[in-house]
Amino acid sequence: MVEQARVAEKLNGPAALVAQGPDDVCNFTDNRPTLQLGASGAVVQQAQCYLNQAIDAGLDEDGDFGRVTQSATRDFQRCAGIVVDGRIGAQTWSFLSFWANAPGAPFC
Repeated sequence: MVEQARVAEKLNGPAALVAQGPDDVCNFTDNRPTLQLGASGAVVQQAQCYLNQAIDAGLDEDGDFGRVTQSATRDFQRCAGIVVDGRIGAQTWSFLSFWANAPGAPFC
């Protein structure tokens, strides 16, 4: 029964709303620009931290949006059931921040 609940949670994502702000699990920056291969800086570190929390991506939070971060982004997008393009735009940011801060993460 517990396993069925865990599987359902993974398929449906987090069930509880989570407050954002000072209690955010990742605190590199509040900026949310579109990120893609070649991007760098604190905003990429924020995305990498979220990916690590949301899907246990195992990324170095080094601020380099390289092929490994792009692949983890695609993995997350597939898991979340959103557009899979390897870029982190508004939709992906929204899902990432929600999933990363949700109780029970990682989900995929």
